[in-house]
Amino acid sequence: MSITIIFATNNLHKIEEIKKIVPPDFHIITLKEAGINQDIPEPYNTLEENASAKSSVIHQLTQQNCFSEDTGLEVTALNGAPGVKSARYAGEDRNFEENIQKLLHNLQGKTDRSARFRTVVSLIWNKEEHYFEGICEGNIIGAPRGEQGFGYDPVFVPDGSNKTFAEMSLKEKNLFSHRRKATDKLIAFLKEKVVTEV
Repeated sequence: MSITIIFATNNLHKIEEIKKIVPPDFHIITLKEAGINQDIPEPYNTLEENASAKSSVIHQLTQQNCFSEDTGLEVTALNGAPGVKSARYAGEDRNFEENIQKLLHNLQGKTDRSARFRTVVSLIWNKEEHYFEGICEGNIIGAPRGEQGFGYDPVFVPDGSNKTFAEMSLKEKNLFSHRRKATDKLIAFLKEKVVTEV
């Protein structure tokens, strides 16, 4: 059994994480490998809508099976912000150092530091769309720690660890990762689909 599928993203960090998660019989094709060089807008107010928009655009362009994901950091004391605006929290240039600075500034004086990463995957398989969700609960610390990862990883400590995501290897991060949880559901679904379709 072998599954070939396009991952609808230009984010090299996300591609690296996903390729570390999927089993050897999954062949993940990047947008670059598929000959697609365009940035897909994320204009919507929910992770589900943004993920769906990305997978739909790539499916229309290629007519191939594909999936996409959108991820947000949801902070309890900030009423779920930055949420769907996580990548552009401090501005449209997606500067995560500035995003982190804004997040820490907005959390000054807040005693509740609980937060969660939430990933939503949109899969288009045989022209039908399916969704998978992964959540990682944790807390926001007071200052960045670590050099690994990307995004808000330097200030997020998942429940069950004393390390930030940025202090973990990719293997360690995937023990907790929201993206891992959503991708595991995607893989299980595809394996079942391929078996039943054969």
